Amino acid sequence: MKQSLNAPPLLDIIQSATEPIITIDERLRIVMFNPAAERVFLCRADETIGANLDILIPARFRAAHSRHVDRFKQTGISERQMGLGAPLWGLRANGEEFPMEASISQTHSEAGVYLSIFLRDITERQRVDQALRASRDELTRLSNALLHVREQEKKHIARELHDDLGQTLTALTMELSQMEAGFAPDDTAMRAHVRAMRRLIKKTFASLRRIASDLRPVMLDDLGLAAAVEWLVADFVSRYGIDVEAKIDIGPEEPGKPVATTLFRVVQEALTNIAKHAQASKVEVRLCCTGSTCELTVQDNGIGTAPETLAKKLPLSLGLQGIRERVRLLNGEVTIHTQKMAGFRLHARVPAHTPDSHWEAA
Repeated sequence: MKQSLNAPPLLDIIQSATEPIITIDERLRIVMFNPAAERVFLCRADETIGANLDILIPARFRAAHSRHVDRFKQTGISERQMGLGAPLWGLRANGEEFPMEASISQTHSEAGVYLSIFLRDITERQRVDQALRASRDELTRLSNALLHVREQEKKHIARELHDDLGQTLTALTMELSQMEAGFAPDDTAMRAHVRAMRRLIKKTFASLRRIASDLRPVMLDDLGLAAAVEWLVADFVSRYGIDVEAKIDIGPEEPGKPVATTLFRVVQEALTNIAKHAQASKVEVRLCCTGSTCELTVQDNGIGTAPETLAKKLPLSLGLQGIRERVRLLNGEVTIHTQKMAGFRLHARVPAHTPDSHWEAA
């Protein structure tokens, strides 16, 4: 390669580089150590030049590093590239170890073979990554706790509606019966009013049961996931008249409580979206659980939408975002496929059990 006459000398470029650059000879002796390397390793160039590269490597890694360098000298191929793979570890003059990335190049000259190692101290990056992971973990724990509290509150409200208001409506029905018994046989107008009130109470009972079941079906806690999903499907068919083909195989072992709740809510939200938007005539629900994994698929034959349209709407869809968040908190995954006039398909895969003991204790 021809070099411009105005180009700075190569050594000046190396010396002014902001990242450490170290050159060694065939015997792994350091022959060049730039100022950036001095700052990172906390030692001067005149203290390292002529020394073995091992002084910059923690003792437990020296044998493996030596084998890697020998292999690179023979093949010219290095498994180490900047930004790829696990970090390497360097050793500062004060004994402190630090993580770094490295890439290596080989130069042949009349004086022999030289290897140049380009380093990057990633201590700060790892610290930031660890802080981000800790923050994500904390947010995950908070989201789990909020979901748990919300489910418990829904359960409490559903029980209160069923027990308190249900008993009140039952008492009201009995009072009407007693009041009707006191009417004259020919008082048809008042008896008609009582019958109308009974119909109203019966309708209120039905609405109360529907609201309580939507909040938290008792069967999910008492009879398990399969019965709860079957109830969801039956209720969907009854409300909207859309044909549903359901295949549910939970297996001998019921999934954990957070998993069962999440799968129930995913089915509930998926069916709600279908009723609102799909204009479908048929829906398929497939739920299969093994000892380790649960997989759920909800699919319709509705109008669907273009994938790019879904991508734009997804951040604004609280329902679909809620599905993704619930599944993510269980270390699961959700995929959504749709095409214009080709329906909608949602697939979720989650572990059958999670270590979230506060759910199980509730």
